[in-house]
Amino acid sequence: MHGRAVALGAGTILNALSTGVGSAFAIDAETTATVELDDSESVRGSVAEDADADTRLIERCVELAVERYGDDEYGGTVRTESDVPMAAGLKSSSAAANATVLATADALGVEPDREEACRLGVQAARDVGVTITGAFDDASASMLGGATVTNNDDDELLSREPVEWDVLVWTPDERAYSADADVESCANVAPMAELVAELALDGRYAEAMTVNGLAFSAALDFPTDPAVEAMPHAAGVSLSGTGPSVVAVAERGSAAHQTESGDVDDGDESPLKRLRDLWAKRDGRTWLTTTRNDGASIR
Repeated sequence: MHGRAVALGAGTILNALSTGVGSAFAIDAETTATVELDDSESVRGSVAEDADADTRLIERCVELAVERYGDDEYGGTVRTESDVPMAAGLKSSSAAANATVLATADALGVEPDREEACRLGVQAARDVGVTITGAFDDASASMLGGATVTNNDDDELLSREPVEWDVLVWTPDERAYSADADVESCANVAPMAELVAELALDGRYAEAMTVNGLAFSAALDFPTDPAVEAMPHAAGVSLSGTGPSVVAVAERGSAAHQTESGDVDDGDESPLKRLRDLWAKRDGRTWLTTTRNDGASIR
């Protein structure tokens, strides 16, 4: 039995480490999962971009989805391939989990409720210990599209709205910039996180991002100068997740997108073009994409 599905990467509006409330938005970067179910007793996972990658999350997603949507016990294989950079703060784990749950449901001939499927992926992430907060904010944006605000302690979706933004992503050399998720330091910026949550729930996502980015860059010992450099050119800018990527957004000015070859087709109309030229002078990768409001899907 064969199944295939796609889920999206995402950027951060509010990091949930401080208060348990988080917010994220989906971007046009896809992770594809392919699942083959059979009568074997185990699930074997692989990641196209890294033969040595930890596959416990996607394997656990298959197991939970089979328990939820299947009538019999199955093993098999799961393989992911992705445009979302791994370990860069762009929600690659959430995208892989969502795509895997949907692909398993597809193999079983089921069209699941996407919010419920999202929670299965979050449970799998907790089961294998790859998340501190449960990451329902990241997972919900990846699965549902648009901008979401969530209570990660209760896996509750507080709001979801479509957003139409150009998005600029800068991912620095991780050897030059690295930070551990220091929960104690993040707790110190809880008053700022509460303000960010108020802004996000009021639909003021871009302002929320900027406050979040400055607060959590300081808490996690990341440089703030990329964000400061972005402010004249972007509506909002933030450290994404616990880094190292920084994301900036502006109202959509053109059909900017990343092509299949990895090149950017943005003409000269993107409001983030000038910032892209500035960030491109930094070490690392700079790329322009857009938000997505359609979310994950079975393919």
